[in-house]
Amino acid sequence: MPATYTIGVDFGTASGRVVICDSSTGVIISEDITTYKHGVLDKALPNGESLPNNYALQHPQDYLDVLHTSIPSALVKGNILKEQVIGIGVDFTSSTVIPTDKDGTPLCFKDKWKNNPHAFAKLWKHHGAMKQAEHMQLVYDQGPFHFLKNYGESISCEWMVPKILEVAEEDFALYEEATYFVEAIDWISFVLTGNLVRSNCSAGFKAFWDEDNGFPQAFFDSCSSLLAMLPQTKLSGTVAQVGDKAGELTTDYAKLLQLRPGTAVAVGMIDAHAAVLGTGSVDPRTLVMVMGTSTCHLLVDQESVEVPGISGSVKNGIVKDMHAYEAGQSAVGDLFAAFVDQMVPENIAKQAQQEQLPILAYLEQKLGGVKAGSTGLLALDWHNGNRSPHNLPHASGSMLGLTLQTKSEEIFLALMEATAFGARSIIENYRDAGLTIDKIVAAGGLPLKNRRLMEVYASVLNQAIHISSTPHAPAVGAAILGAAAAPKVEGGYETVLQASKKMGDAGNVIIYPENEDVERYNQLYTQYKRLAEFQIKALEDLHSCHQKEPST
Repeated sequence: MPATYTIGVDFGTASGRVVICDSSTGVIISEDITTYKHGVLDKALPNGESLPNNYALQHPQDYLDVLHTSIPSALVKGNILKEQVIGIGVDFTSSTVIPTDKDGTPLCFKDKWKNNPHAFAKLWKHHGAMKQAEHMQLVYDQGPFHFLKNYGESISCEWMVPKILEVAEEDFALYEEATYFVEAIDWISFVLTGNLVRSNCSAGFKAFWDEDNGFPQAFFDSCSSLLAMLPQTKLSGTVAQVGDKAGELTTDYAKLLQLRPGTAVAVGMIDAHAAVLGTGSVDPRTLVMVMGTSTCHLLVDQESVEVPGISGSVKNGIVKDMHAYEAGQSAVGDLFAAFVDQMVPENIAKQAQQEQLPILAYLEQKLGGVKAGSTGLLALDWHNGNRSPHNLPHASGSMLGLTLQTKSEEIFLALMEATAFGARSIIENYRDAGLTIDKIVAAGGLPLKNRRLMEVYASVLNQAIHISSTPHAPAVGAAILGAAAAPKVEGGYETVLQASKKMGDAGNVIIYPENEDVERYNQLYTQYKRLAEFQIKALEDLHSCHQKEPST
């Protein structure tokens, strides 16, 4: 059979990447990246109108630009004919929610709503729905509901329904105007095929849906009359499993993207979850850390167990007949980026420039032989809240031990250690619930760029870390979805599991723990847990102070 290829489109926080993979091996033949023109709208709308704190929006036109620009470009770079492309898969940061009309047009594309913040895509890290999430949590805790056992008994403001309720309460006219609220994953397949098909991965992990009971309508009714009939109206549409075909590429979009009409388009997937497929880590007892702006900690297992503080557990959410588990840290790469932007002095930036190194690579070099836990610093990695295992979106980070002599590279090491401690707390939480983790795979750009970071993780976790060989594991995972959706006679696969086993790659670089560092980090981790406990209590007390009426 002649060579065939599948396209994976990975929509991240700052850009979208297209890879074209050999459908028999998963090898990336070509790739192209498009940076979002509007970026993350967290300070102001495109018209300059200021946004409230905790907002993180995006313009859906940026997503279309990725399709329109990077798919044709990748085809040209790889010298690939449209007849050779058998499928397209998509992954997306989630929960990223777009209000649309009946045809799938985002409301922010319309003159009437183009300057209304609620008409834009609410990015995964949009925390404007904290009030709604807290209200929903209270309703759940006081009511006869049990579905949150699959979500660590907690509700995050980053999820879909709190964001929908935020729109309903803050701008009812726009809420009424929206025919649908659509996960960006599903919106892309809607655009490409004309079919509104919702992914069981995003619906399950981000919108309380499960295949046995659907959406929890009684809970929605108890939360607000504004959510009445939500599953039948603004959340309507077929829910399909990852690995299924969402539809076929329309004639118009085939012409625009220089592909064949009728090319299979797969049901989409959350980006981190797609990385599990991209690394081929679809066996039980294997945990995948997808490390980017945030980190997701994912595994599949035949067993269904209740894990407190996780982001979710969804049957068939990654591969068929397995329960997929997700937990996460809200800031890892973002934490390091904020450190560079806000805390690195000018002289360090100049020295890095002279050495022709990125600032973090320069600081890693300066660390040299600085030993584990020797800086006298201890950091808490909650600068964008805590997702797991505490579900505290309003939490904040901290650092103990700073002196007038503290160096920038020492702060960087303390932040690396803090993110590793955060990962350890999540892994211990999984194990305490009864899940076994024998292997850890790290995927994403961070593990490949920063060896010291992975050495810290290996020693903090006291376990070998397998480094995925590709920085684009989610995109490869999306291409695997395309291969699973493609016709078998054209070179597609029967299942996602088969496609992942053939096309995924966990890599052959392994970082082992250092015995001396393990002991130091065990001691420091005990102090990390004490600091976390103190911070939780301090946040509760601070919140209580803010709620009190001023004395007269």
